[in-house]
Amino acid sequence: FHPFRESIRLRPLGRAYVHCADNIRCGVCFLVTHHLYACISCTAVACRPHILRHAEETSHLLGVDVNRAELFCCACRDQVYDRDFDAVVVEVAVSDARAPPLPETTRKRRRVDFKPWSPDRNERALIDGNSSPLPPIQPGNEDHVPWGLRGLNNLGNTCFMNSVLQALLHTPPLRNFFLGDKHNRFYCERENRTIVTRNSDISYTDNTNAKLCLACDLDAIFSAVFSGDRMPYSPAKFLFSWWQHASNLASYEQQDAHEFFISMLDGIHEKLHKDRRKPHFQGSGDCCIAHRVFSGILRSDVMCTSCGFTSTTYDPCVDISLDLEPHRLSGSPKLTAATLAGCLDRFTRPERLGSDQKFFCQRCQVRQESLKQMSIRKLPLVTCFHIKRFEHSSVRKMSRKIDRYLQFPTSLHMEPYLSSAILRSRNGNRMTFPLEGDESDCPSCSEFELFAVIAHSGKLDSGHYVTYLRLGNEWYKCDDAWITRVKDDSLRGAQAYMLFYVQKMLFYGAAE
Repeated sequence: FHPFRESIRLRPLGRAYVHCADNIRCGVCFLVTHHLYACISCTAVACRPHILRHAEETSHLLGVDVNRAELFCCACRDQVYDRDFDAVVVEVAVSDARAPPLPETTRKRRRVDFKPWSPDRNERALIDGNSSPLPPIQPGNEDHVPWGLRGLNNLGNTCFMNSVLQALLHTPPLRNFFLGDKHNRFYCERENRTIVTRNSDISYTDNTNAKLCLACDLDAIFSAVFSGDRMPYSPAKFLFSWWQHASNLASYEQQDAHEFFISMLDGIHEKLHKDRRKPHFQGSGDCCIAHRVFSGILRSDVMCTSCGFTSTTYDPCVDISLDLEPHRLSGSPKLTAATLAGCLDRFTRPERLGSDQKFFCQRCQVRQESLKQMSIRKLPLVTCFHIKRFEHSSVRKMSRKIDRYLQFPTSLHMEPYLSSAILRSRNGNRMTFPLEGDESDCPSCSEFELFAVIAHSGKLDSGHYVTYLRLGNEWYKCDDAWITRVKDDSLRGAQAYMLFYVQKMLFYGAAE
């Protein structure tokens, strides 16, 4: 296997072949054909008819398809599968794609059976003495909305913030974290000297020991919206804290919802990452809750079009930005509605880089033209898709909004876009070993369910954001302070800007 292994090369997109001398020919008829076979028992190289004759004369029944690096049996007259043989080919194919190690918590997940909790006598007394019961739900009440669904007042062009907050308030793992008291704002205030209750007479410039905590303010919002109060809530304290974190965006002008989403998660991460002194009930590990919920890993392969050498990099992400794929009906200049599957196909499709983007090939030792392909190495618990609706051209010195509609499914299967699936498609019918940290061996981890959609209406500089939430089997439209129940048609007619999908089945470590 050692000489064979040293002869394996990769074409663009990772297709393996056996590297032989230039202009290799059949040793009998001296013709150059598409399929030549190298005997693995001797040095014979021949076309298909002559390799079969060679096998009859010498009993050397096995050869290698030079063009495809596949094992060929002259007795079966067909390609055959051998685990050790394919393991060598696959090992060479992925040898240039060493992935960084993942944290121990994500490297291996073990399913833990769910155990319902019920309070004992002392816990029930503690609960009764420190809480008030929610009003009962009246059966047959058509105006009833689920708990936690509460309007948010617009504080002056803050629909971008309200729309994202509504989605986060109903993100299942994030909701369970805060409602499970995993970040207690009163404990954080006492231990870390953060400010939870703010008065207008507090001078933050003079009080150098005061710390603002976005997680504490988010905890306060969770408590408020799940209290049972139906009056619209004003997230003014949270807005003030966010202004302190992102001072460059502190104004009453309309902001981008996606930019706010990224900035907000960074603010929560920055606070919780620095806070090493956590209470005993905050068993969230070394990673903050924002990244435990939304963080995934993208894989980028850049392949030399000359020798097939592949350079691989891995980048963490909290969302996936997708272009609206162009599609026209046959014979019609009009663009049809885009689909989420089409956008994902375009995202993971190999792209030929321009001549001005040549990369240095370590094997060729010169700059070569290349292909680039994206894939998803690790899926997050909640996948957020950001649809690129706003185009900014430095050449034309103009910006515009793309008003095309997007078709998206309620249930989404993400397995075709994983790195493991992309590698399998490159290697044809070969087996591939799962990459370290890859979750493709867990089929249920790639099944996602839609629960929130943020839509944008209007123009680039004068638009409005609303959120559609799926609670139970109903859809609700959150338009700042107004909450209304809507049908699927209203959702499908909205111009989706951000889509939130959660894994259908969540797996937890034994210590979580």
